Amino acid sequence: MIMENRAKTLGELLKGGYTSKSIKDELRDNLINALQNKKNPFEGIFGYDDTVIPDVQRAILSRHHFLLLGLRGQAKTKIARLLTNLLDEWIPYLEGSELFEDPLLPITSHSIRKVKEQKEDVAISWLHRSERYVEKLATPDVSVADLIGDIDPIKAAHLKKSFSDEEVIHYGLLPKSNRCIFVINEIPDLQARIQVALFNILQEQDVQIKGFRFKMPLDLQMVFTANPEDYTHRGSIITPLKDRIESQILTHYPKSIEWAQKITKSEAHITPKQKESIHIPSKAYLFIEEMVEFARNSEWIDPKSGVSPRLSISALENLYSTAERRSLIHNESSTTLRITDFWGMIPSMTGKMELLYEGEQEGPYQVALHLISETLKKMFLASYPDPTQSKNKAKYKDILKWFNEGNQIQLLNDSTTEAYQNELKQVNGLPQFIAQLAPKESDIYFEMELVLHGLVAHQLISLSFLESVTIFKDPLADALNDLWN
Repeated sequence: MIMENRAKTLGELLKGGYTSKSIKDELRDNLINALQNKKNPFEGIFGYDDTVIPDVQRAILSRHHFLLLGLRGQAKTKIARLLTNLLDEWIPYLEGSELFEDPLLPITSHSIRKVKEQKEDVAISWLHRSERYVEKLATPDVSVADLIGDIDPIKAAHLKKSFSDEEVIHYGLLPKSNRCIFVINEIPDLQARIQVALFNILQEQDVQIKGFRFKMPLDLQMVFTANPEDYTHRGSIITPLKDRIESQILTHYPKSIEWAQKITKSEAHITPKQKESIHIPSKAYLFIEEMVEFARNSEWIDPKSGVSPRLSISALENLYSTAERRSLIHNESSTTLRITDFWGMIPSMTGKMELLYEGEQEGPYQVALHLISETLKKMFLASYPDPTQSKNKAKYKDILKWFNEGNQIQLLNDSTTEAYQNELKQVNGLPQFIAQLAPKESDIYFEMELVLHGLVAHQLISLSFLESVTIFKDPLADALNDLWN
């Protein structure tokens, strides 16, 4: 419907056959239509097709307020924001109404009087669905005045009204969200008295402000999000409110590496120029997700806090940026990711892990290094034979012999592509070992470096960091140096 052709008065609206519909019925009807026509209103949500999304759909079909319960980074808020796809594109409301009141169902005394006086000539405005989503982060300092409203003494004096008259209320965020989706994130953080006001709105449709009782028949779709109660120590959802939230839906982290990769790739902000000029081996994408899984199961990281997919998203962005920075320094038109670039993603990791006591003792930087090294070890063993098994030792003989003879290589973080490749090629036996497995031409040097890190993980060669250089050498070299010194 073109904006100019929409009804501008109540009379025109009625001639067009308009009927009132609650927001819950609106969501339900549009979901039914989407399901029947095989449309997905939750585009961009991965890994929830058989778990969370069906639960959300059942809640909508049941006309329920619902709670999304899960650890951080489990797409709770994103699901709530996508609910707007199930709203009608435009809805009419009484022009000038602060609460976007339905022209056929006004709820404030002022609007009721206005419709009664002007009848079919009362002016109509239209509200787009993009404006019908309201989100509030719960914090302990949120007050009833913020959320519900307060009595405005100036308005009372100006209108010569009693404080018990609803027309002297300065409405809070919740009434101003009438006919909207209203989302409260981290609901346990709200003080108990604020939660009491909420369940009064949900159940009794009234609220008490400074001892005065007001009726508020608001039309809302309420969505709450929270972390599990055994995780958040800041508060909890009071029982009467929890009892009035009809559906509680549990979210979860991706149940497969494939889904995790899809989430990371879809959410990471990578420019077209970066994608064009930087080659990322497929194992690097796998590495990030495997590392996050290690973090979620690490004895150094609090499992109740969880490890958000935002870690993998930020890590991928940092990997691209690390490789991009190097190519810019040397004015190279293209480059390939290196394993030494993995250290560049540490800043995106350290702030996203809640450490236990043992992890605090190690420090976030050392925990990040540990996760990287353990993941490299797993990735190495997934592609190459275990060098500690006697039947496989001969396969690594030439490589280990080269290091045992006192040779070493130094990989500078910001070396040119040519210098980096030449440094790896000088390891006797390494190019030949990699060639047997016939990797992609673009991934050869990444695989060479992976083999070296795998040998480090099994303590067959040693690795040391000196500022911006990674050094691979014989494991006895440091011991002999210490002995002679």
